[in-house]
Amino acid sequence: MRLVILALLLPLPAFAGEADVLDAKATRSGGDWRIEATIRHADTGWDHYANGFEVVGPDGTVLGTRTLYHPHVEEQPFTRSHTLTIPADITSVTIRATDSVHGTGGAEVMISLE
Repeated sequence: MRLVILALLLPLPAFAGEADVLDAKATRSGGDWRIEATIRHADTGWDHYANGFEVVGPDGTVLGTRTLYHPHVEEQPFTRSHTLTIPADITSVTIRATDSVHGTGGAEVMISLE
C-alpha cells in the first residue's frame, strides 16, 4: 500500500520517459548540412518536454544543437531541422534528442554524410 501511495505522489512528468529520434536525414546545402530529425516524446507540458536534438560526431563531439523552446503535446511525432557546418572528414553523425527532465538517453539514429 505504501508503494501505491508513493507512486501516486511522484510527479507526473517522470512518466513521459526519454525523447526518441525516430528518423533523421541529412541534405547537403552548399558547404553546410541540413539535418532533419523526427522526434517522439510524451510531452506533458512545460515541466517535461522534448527540448532539442544534438548532432554528434563519431568521436562523441557535439557538432551542433537545435534547441526547441516549447512543448509539442498535440504534435507527436514532430520533425525539425538544423543547418550546420560539419568537417569534411566526418562521414556519419548520430542524432540524439534531449528532453527537459532526462537530457539525452532515448533512441538515437546514425546517418551517413556520403
